[in-house]
Parts: sequence; structure tokens; C-alpha cells
Amino acid sequence: MVQKIALFNHKGGVSKTTTTFNLGWMLASKGKTVILVDTDPQCNLTGMALGQGTESDEARIEAIYNTHSNIRTGLAPAFESQPRAIEAVDCIPIEGQDGLFLLPGHVGFAEYEVTLGIAQELSGSIQALKNLPGSITDLLNKTAEKFTADYILIDMSPSLGAINQNLLMTSDFFIVPTTADFFSVMAIDSLAKVLPKWYAWAKQASSLPLLKGASYPFPDITLRFLGTIVQNFRIIRGKETAAFETWINKIEQDVSSKLVPILRQNSMLISDKLYAEHGISDSFCLTKISNFNSLIALSQEHQTPIYALTPQQLNQTGIVLKNNQAKQDDFKQTFAELADKIIGLTSPSYAVSA
Repeated sequence: MVQKIALFNHKGGVSKTTTTFNLGWMLASKGKTVILVDTDPQCNLTGMALGQGTESDEARIEAIYNTHSNIRTGLAPAFESQPRAIEAVDCIPIEGQDGLFLLPGHVGFAEYEVTLGIAQELSGSIQALKNLPGSITDLLNKTAEKFTADYILIDMSPSLGAINQNLLMTSDFFIVPTTADFFSVMAIDSLAKVLPKWYAWAKQASSLPLLKGASYPFPDITLRFLGTIVQNFRIIRGKETAAFETWINKIEQDVSSKLVPILRQNSMLISDKLYAEHGISDSFCLTKISNFNSLIALSQEHQTPIYALTPQQLNQTGIVLKNNQAKQDDFKQTFAELADKIIGLTSPSYAVSA
């Protein structure tokens, strides 16, 4: 059975896309079949996976969009009242890694935001729009079945709109990427207020006969929190700088004291025993990833994870090459350990925290 994992933070600039791409590649390298889903209208994940910037890249992407479905066209039967049912998207294989696929994004996906928001106002009559709240789940489930996927990783936009509300609440698990700064602390505090409201809405939606009986039924809610990822901090002499350490500590404190208690009250945690078995402490930090700016640029240029860049792609010599290869090894180990934690935490045998 496929596990849908959303990577969500309504604060932008927290490396959601980079994490989604690198984590998906690593999961696939461990024998899992993974679909990367780009739901951000900025389409950064699509650009990272398919390449962008050169004329040949642009021509290839245009050809793909002319011959393949994407997140917007896949949902068009529901949102544009077309006389056909939603069908699985013919996802794009990612070059260089077997078992890894892309469901491309589309700038026009944002056009569905208002209509979905109206459909998700549960207090009024939504007979004409009853198929919309369950349509995204239907599309992803059909696509997962077509590819026999183990995981769907959802790269979400930085917003609190109706689309993100739907995507997050109908996922099985979620990860909150953060950066070591004041605004990520603000975002954690904000999520502690927003998520219980969204969860209450989703539980109500899943119980409505109108939505349960729709052509695309709204699913039962099983969302569970996997943890946070802290990234983009600087390392000096093997340790994060004092300023970054301060913000990392504040993020961990707020997750532990503000976010997690709210999630526990709303049954959005896995069992404490399972977290402990996979080395997840009370801070719920899955991993910390320092700044790899120069390597990230090369990764995007070659549509390849940082840890999979070849010496030819690095195009460096001497001590610079040696230092970057050491960074690659660190990055590979970090993502291998992260992928192992994800596999363990998302086992179908997980128990819900009391």
C-alpha cells in the first residue's frame, strides 16, 4: 500500500524541494518505487527533476507537457466538469535512478484554489461541488496503483490555502522542513494553531455522507507527524555556529513544547515507542543538514542529488574536489539515515500514540 508523505511548511525558503528530490532518490536507491508530486505552482521540483535553463531543457520540457499529463490536467475532469473520470497520470521516469518518477506540476494548478475552497466550506450546500474534496486523493491513489508505488512524496507550496489544506490532511504522514532562523520559529508557532483547525475540518469532511458518497470519496483521515528537518546552517570547525545553534534550539523547544502537544491531542502522532526505536528524540528532529550551496547549484544543473554527482560533473581538482567529495559523503550518509528512518516510521504496522 502506498504511503503519501507531504513536505509542508508555509514559510518559504526551507529547502522543501531539494529535500523532496534527494529523499525520493535515496528511497528509490533502497529499492522503493517513489513518485515525486509537484503541487507548487512555482514548479521548482519539476525543473529540478527535468532540467531547466538551457534551450534544450526548455524544448524537452515543452515536449513533455505536450504529451504527458500533469497535476492540473490530471484533475481537470473534476474541476472543469469534463465528461470523463479522473485517470492515473503517466508519470515521467527520472533519469539516473530506477523506480523514481515525477508527477509534474503546473502553474495553472493554482487556478483551482478558489473553487476547492468553496467546495470545502462544509457548512453550506455543496451538492454541485461534492466531487472536488476527494479528487486529489483519487488522482494520487490511481497513479500510485498504476506504478505500484511504495511512496508518494508531495512537494507543497508555502501557503495556507485550500489546496494545501486538502493535500496535507489527506496524506498519511508529513514532515516539516525548517531553516535555523527566527521565521521558522514563527512558522512552528503558527502551525500549532492552524493544524488542529485543519484536522477538525478534515474529520468532519470524512464523516459527511455527501462527501463519502461522491464519485471521488473523501478519505478517512490518518495523518501522522514524522518530524522536522533543520537545514541551511553553517558549520565551522565541525559545529554549527552559535547563532545557528540558538535558532536550532528554539525550533526544537517550540516543536516539543507547542507543536507536539497539539498534535498529540489531535491523534496526529505515531506511537512513542516507534519514534524511540528509530532514534527520534523529544525534539522530533529527523535530521540536520548544513549548508551545501555550491553543491546544490551543481545538483540542480545536472538533475542529480548532491551525493550522486560524479567527479566529471563536479569539474573540480585538488583540495576543492577532495573537500566537496567529503561533503558528498556526509550528505549521502545523512540522507541514507533519513530514508531508513522514514521507512521504519511509515511501516504499515505503526501504532497510533495514545
